[in-house]
Amino acid sequence: MIKHVVMWKVSGDTPEARRATREKVKQQFKGLRSLIPDLLALEVGLDVSGVDYACDVVLYTEFESPQALAAYAEHPEHLRVRRELEGLRVARYQVDYVPGEVSNHA
Repeated sequence: MIKHVVMWKVSGDTPEARRATREKVKQQFKGLRSLIPDLLALEVGLDVSGVDYACDVVLYTEFESPQALAAYAEHPEHLRVRRELEGLRVARYQVDYVPGEVSNHA
């Protein structure tokens, strides 16, 4: 299994505009759950902390394999969502990891 986590800071000149952008990102990604067969789990969260260094939106997904994650990245529905959300983010962070792996490095 591989887990894919993406976090965004979104654009918006006012708190209301940012709220609308956050909600749009959430709705667009939630719609992918039933459209991509290799997508085992999908969760979209909106920050509730309100701290200035927090990201606005987090996407958490699970795939059976790195190959399934790569297929998701190129899936037409995922690419459609990326196009529709273009320009709405000011920063993007991503982590892909295999659960349960422990490193001996500090």
